[in-house]
Amino acid sequence: MRDELGVLYEDADFATLFPPLGRPALPPWRLALITIFQFLEGLPDRQAADAVRARLDWKYALGLELTDSGFDFSVLTEFRSRLIEGNQEHLLLDKMLSQFKARDLLKLRGKQRTDSTHVIGAVRRLWRLDLIVETLRAALNQIAHLDSEWLQPRLTAEWVKRYARRVEMERLPTSEQARERYAVEVGQDGFDLLEMLDQDGTEGLRCLEAVGVLRLVWEQQFAVDADSKAVRWKAK
Repeated sequence: MRDELGVLYEDADFATLFPPLGRPALPPWRLALITIFQFLEGLPDRQAADAVRARLDWKYALGLELTDSGFDFSVLTEFRSRLIEGNQEHLLLDKMLSQFKARDLLKLRGKQRTDSTHVIGAVRRLWRLDLIVETLRAALNQIAHLDSEWLQPRLTAEWVKRYARRVEMERLPTSEQARERYAVEVGQDGFDLLEMLDQDGTEGLRCLEAVGVLRLVWEQQFAVDADSKAVRWKAK
């Protein structure tokens, strides 16, 4: 891509997207390309940040030195928020399409997506999936540290398989339907854990910070049907 297209974006294209305060700014055009890369490969923010640090093809396409140490994954979330809040998300696709048109890479009367919000929305869902898995994993780890005897008989083989390692060490499901099913499974696991804690967990376990975060995140991310008790991952 870099050899064929050269520079897709310039800093001037995203002048309004540099953060006004805080740490030194990373070039928005580079963060924009990373957002597209992670959409194409289906990577949540942590895995995308790891790819920037470790993969030669990404470093080359992004114009980075081999010794570049990358950045914290939270930078990507903050960048997308500035992109959407500033109504600048169209810049990504408009600039890219104009480059493709100049190189005759678009077919006459061909169908092309014109909403870069689709890309950003898909990446945001990957971030949400990363969030719910890591929230539940953190709660399980804190419970295990405080009272492993309480947790051990309640652990299932599926829980061990799903939450033994950080989510960025695993490849998340690639299709939208598979991600939806995976999110619902994680949601049900979280509700099951909270129910067990409420029924026979000690006061110390119920008051753990990670358990409190779990309750809050599950309230934000999931809904339960009043009749069927089926868990649903909220669209927003």
